[in-house]
Amino acid sequence: VQLAESGGGQAQSGGSLSLSCAASGEIYTVDTLGWHRQATGKERELVAVIGRNHATEFGDPFKGRFTISRDDTKETVHLTMNSLKPEDTGVYYCSAGLRYGNWVKYEHWGQGIPVTVSS
Repeated sequence: VQLAESGGGQAQSGGSLSLSCAASGEIYTVDTLGWHRQATGKERELVAVIGRNHATEFGDPFKGRFTISRDDTKETVHLTMNSLKPEDTGVYYCSAGLRYGNWVKYEHWGQGIPVTVSS
């Protein structure tokens, strides 16, 4: 599975940005697409993911501000980030995996795309 990321960049606090990720290759091997974020000096954390049934899951810091959607015809996932905060800054990685109940095994990652939010 290959993941092609686009979007991101810089924004002011309170602003908005969007990210997109197009999946290709053996996409039948995964059912969950989404995003993780890694801030400098911190571990990679869940931002938001969406399954083939369009069920979504968000990391606590992002709930209520970020939305995620999925275009099944294009195997693309879109993340809209609203009410951005400086602590949202980091490298955002598109992720693809297979869900096992409450747990997702992420086996594929994009190269990462930087997001910077200034105060």
